[in-house]
Amino acid sequence: MVSIVGPTASGKSSLALQIADLMPAEIVNADAFQVYRDMDIGTAKPGKQDRDRVPHHLFDILDITADLSAAQYQGLGRAVLRAIAGRRGIAVVVGGSGLYVRGLLDDLRFPGSDPTIRARWEARLVADGPEALHATLASRDPEAARRILPTNGRRVVRALEVGELTGQPFVAELPVAGPGLVPHISIGVQLDRDVVDARIEERVDAMIERGWVAEAHSLMQRGLADTPTAGRALGYRQMMSVACGQTSLSEARDDIVSATRRYARRQIRWFRRDPRTTWVPPERALSTVVDELARRGVGPRTLCP
Repeated sequence: MVSIVGPTASGKSSLALQIADLMPAEIVNADAFQVYRDMDIGTAKPGKQDRDRVPHHLFDILDITADLSAAQYQGLGRAVLRAIAGRRGIAVVVGGSGLYVRGLLDDLRFPGSDPTIRARWEARLVADGPEALHATLASRDPEAARRILPTNGRRVVRALEVGELTGQPFVAELPVAGPGLVPHISIGVQLDRDVVDARIEERVDAMIERGWVAEAHSLMQRGLADTPTAGRALGYRQMMSVACGQTSLSEARDDIVSATRRYARRQIRWFRRDPRTTWVPPERALSTVVDELARRGVGPRTLCP
């Protein structure tokens, strides 16, 4: 397994395709929102041409009315990895959802879930906002609250759900990274902050040009605007507001750019915690992967029997 990690707009998907051009590789999605159908533009999902060119897995597997937990993703993802290994292929895991990547690599065991308890806390999240819910968590589980950002409403809800379900403190920190359950190479795409910021701005503009507002409006017409998935996905709330005439496109665009930059900072902090990841600039990323695979006896397609 090769995992390609790094902040949004850093070129992870492009690197994965380059690897697949050289190796018997198949791409496995580790983005929490690209698993959903009908959210193509705003999630920067690979296009049909790329997906026809290289096998892609765990894209478009759910309707956005569904919810996918990290534990469910772990089960699906490991089944895909086993299937690719059975074909003697290389799984290239790509995406910015750090918990999904770690769930494939490591022996992470996720507490169960109760939809009734979760729905109650999600309703509180909508009614009171993430900061107020974070204050509730702080009174119940101070250590979890210390480790979870007050703005991370989904994580706060999960901590409250687990606490109520198990009666135990929520483990808000991953175990120390070990060798991993799967033999792997982890590559982080390293870019200067100003370059990431510029790429994010360019990507948001390109998404708007491709019809992001129309995509959000289509979801609204189908009555999907209030689903938890659409509400959590970066930028869709702002695009729906534009479609309703409540916000100008320029205001929504600037808000999305700012929110995405903050998200990219969080991604970098998350992925930097894993000492197994080798961080390289984009121009060296492909050669680094090829060299690391060669050290393990895996060569380019032209050398494969």
